[in-house]
Amino acid sequence: MDTVFRTRTPGVPAEGVRDQYADGITAEIWQTVVGDEKERTKHYKDFLVGLLHKKGCKRILDVACGTGVDSIMLIEEGFQVVSVDASDKMLKYPLRKRWNRRKEPGFDEWVIEEANMLTLSKDIGHLIGDGFDAVICLGNSFAHIHDAYGDRREQKQALENLKMCLKPGGFLLIDHRNYDHLLNGGVAPTKCVYHNSQHMKDIKTSVYSVSGLPQLIIQDYFVSLDENNEGPDNQNHFRIVCYPHQVNAFKDMLREIFSEKTHKIFGDFKPLNEVKNPAAFLHYIEKE
Repeated sequence: MDTVFRTRTPGVPAEGVRDQYADGITAEIWQTVVGDEKERTKHYKDFLVGLLHKKGCKRILDVACGTGVDSIMLIEEGFQVVSVDASDKMLKYPLRKRWNRRKEPGFDEWVIEEANMLTLSKDIGHLIGDGFDAVICLGNSFAHIHDAYGDRREQKQALENLKMCLKPGGFLLIDHRNYDHLLNGGVAPTKCVYHNSQHMKDIKTSVYSVSGLPQLIIQDYFVSLDENNEGPDNQNHFRIVCYPHQVNAFKDMLREIFSEKTHKIFGDFKPLNEVKNPAAFLHYIEKE
């Protein structure tokens, strides 16, 4: 999946190539950057919670849950949540939260499992039952599945697995960054539409292409772990490599697996025609 290069200060040669899901460094930094559920932006929380209530959802599967901030927010709103991630280093944060808040409503029933999107139906087959009311895969998580064979077979397999977890009439909410904008020379915004963290200081983007076709987006993040100390010794640099999903191609892939009848696209939690250049696209699609 992703590889991460990390140094203590910008300009210092990277310590080496590491798997971000194995060494836990990204989990450690991401927990600081993302913060907790209270740092979610209001328009993101209102959009997600409002949509789930509007559709009468009760049981939610949070795929690639990371440090668990979305799951916690949903539990606090009264939803039954199953959270999965491929990284045991990421999962130590929600596991700790569940233990610390086990006496609060909903937290004692919170299910947390290690699972990979490419083997999801096998990994959590015992939890699917009649299916979930909604599956969410947010925070650009799906972009971590690269196109290793040139035909997107693994990406399509992951979408098939997400679909298998849904009950008939349930829906998938999945997002990806606006890579169309980045591939056209745009700059990645340092302020995130999902959370209010002030730790992110800069993002530098590179594109890796093969035969003129973009294959990877390489983003170098510069993060200040202490907002009161802006010195170089306090800054972390790490690199994330993602697949550059473009909105029309992603739309076609979703409709191949699901159906075009129920597919809607949002930009930064608003109707697409209301946002000129969104930071992220969100796709809503139902299982018929």
